[in-house]
Amino acid sequence: MTKKFLVIAESRGSELKKSTQELLGLAQGQEVYGVLFGSSSAKAAETLAQMGVKEVFYCAEPSFDRYHSEAYASAVAELVEKIQPEVVLASATSLGKDLLPKLAARFDAHLVSDVIEAQVGDELRLRRPYFSGKASAEIRVPNSELVFLSLRPNAIAAGRAGDQTGKITSFQPAFDFGSSKIQFLEQTKASSDRPDLAEASTIVSGGRSLKSRENFKILFDLADVLGAAVGASRAAVDEGLADHDMQVGQTGKTVNPNLYMAFGISGAIQHLAGMRTSKVIVAINKDAQAPIFSKADYGIVGDLFELAPLIT
Repeated sequence: MTKKFLVIAESRGSELKKSTQELLGLAQGQEVYGVLFGSSSAKAAETLAQMGVKEVFYCAEPSFDRYHSEAYASAVAELVEKIQPEVVLASATSLGKDLLPKLAARFDAHLVSDVIEAQVGDELRLRRPYFSGKASAEIRVPNSELVFLSLRPNAIAAGRAGDQTGKITSFQPAFDFGSSKIQFLEQTKASSDRPDLAEASTIVSGGRSLKSRENFKILFDLADVLGAAVGASRAAVDEGLADHDMQVGQTGKTVNPNLYMAFGISGAIQHLAGMRTSKVIVAINKDAQAPIFSKADYGIVGDLFELAPLIT
């Protein structure tokens, strides 16, 4: 039985995000609709249509260029009422994590967040981690019930929704920004050519053992070779060795790369909570008793200042 999916797409400039392509992989073979916001995202909307989405509702209104929780919730709610999907799907990014609970509450519907596995059949079978990844649960959603779900980046292979190219429909949401109590004040963007930490397939991460901000250069050099993003532990961020947007862990970003390399990170539970579901974990630490070795697939006991340049 074919289900109707509404995919909340995200773009970076004119390019469709890899995490959105993973949503299409989950919805493959279903009747898929998409919504995309942003005046500079026309190319991303075309890509979405070419990847088998039946109809892309594209909002090019500049007021929607920046995420506004009330405006986006109102706009997507319009489409839910129009399309009547069984599944509303978003990435478990900062946008998806904020937006989907608002929508689920509005429609008094199911919400399943941070999904790492999904099977679409007579019923929807989902798996998501609990207790910082120490356990997982299988959740089954009956066919007839609306569910809002977010997919953790890198959990499912990117794919096409279908073989046919869909159409693009101009979408003008009926939202009055003037009546909202939420106002945009300022946006600060980090300038980097590196992959986004939450979406990266390879991450090189450093801890307090790097001792200075300048010493992080050896990890950036390795990341350049691997095409990786660079992360940091909370201890490293708290001591000013790395920026907060690099923090991986319970109070930072949750990541799910194919390869996670941890240099000088002891493996505190708060850090493990953010990277435990990485496909392969490599730990480099001088302390052979460091807790991270119990979670690592591969471990090297040694000096990171010698080993990182050797790996590079």
